[in-house]
Amino acid sequence: MTLSEQFFTKNKYELLLFALVQHLFVGIVLRDMDFYVHVIWPINMIIVGIASIGVFIEKGRFKKIIKNTLFLFVFLMPLSLSFIENSPQFMTTISAVYVLFFLFIFLEIIRFLLKPSYINTDIISASACGYFLLIEVNVFLMQIFFYNNSHSIKGIDMSSTSAVYMDLVYFCSITITSIGFGDILPNSHVTKLVTALFGIIGQFYTVVLVGILISKFSSSRGED
Repeated sequence: MTLSEQFFTKNKYELLLFALVQHLFVGIVLRDMDFYVHVIWPINMIIVGIASIGVFIEKGRFKKIIKNTLFLFVFLMPLSLSFIENSPQFMTTISAVYVLFFLFIFLEIIRFLLKPSYINTDIISASACGYFLLIEVNVFLMQIFFYNNSHSIKGIDMSSTSAVYMDLVYFCSITITSIGFGDILPNSHVTKLVTALFGIIGQFYTVVLVGILISKFSSSRGED
C-alpha cells in the first residue's frame, strides 16, 4: 500500500466528513451565487470525490467502478451548466445522479457501522458522515420533485440554481433535526409524504445509531 493509500485509509471518515460539511454549508461564506454554480460547485465535488477514495480503497473492483462512474457524472454535470441550457429536465437528471452517488456512499458507511464490535474515532466520524449523507440524499431527492413541479415546495428562492440548492439544504437540515421553522413547506402530497418519510428515517437513524454505539461501547468495556 502506497503512502497516499495509507493516508486515505487512516483518515477516510474524517476526510469525508469535512468534504460533506463544506459541500452542504459552503454557502455560509459565499455571496456570489453565479460564482458558486460555475466554480465552487465543481470544486466541491472534486473534494467530495477525493475524500470518498478512502471509503472504497479496500473494496472490490466492481464497487470502485460504480463509485468512480457516478463521481464522473456528478463532477461533469455542474460543468456542463455553462454550455447547456439550465432546464428543469436537466436539473432533474443531475439531481437523480447525485441521489445515487450519495446513497451509494451512505450504504457503504452503514455496512461499516454494523461490522466492528468496538468503538473508536472511525466509528464516531462514520456516524456523522452517515447523518450528513442522509441530508445530501434528501436534498437532491427534493430537487427532483422541485424541478418537476416548482409549486411542490413553498418558500424556495428560485432566483438561481444555487439558491434553490441552499434553501433545500436548510429545509432538509431542519427537517432531520425536527426543528421545522415552517418558512419552507412541502406543498404537494408527494413532497409532504417524502418529507414525513425523511423525518422518520432521520429519527430512526439517530435511535439505531445510539443503540449501536452503546452496544459497541459495552462490548469494548466488557473485553477490558
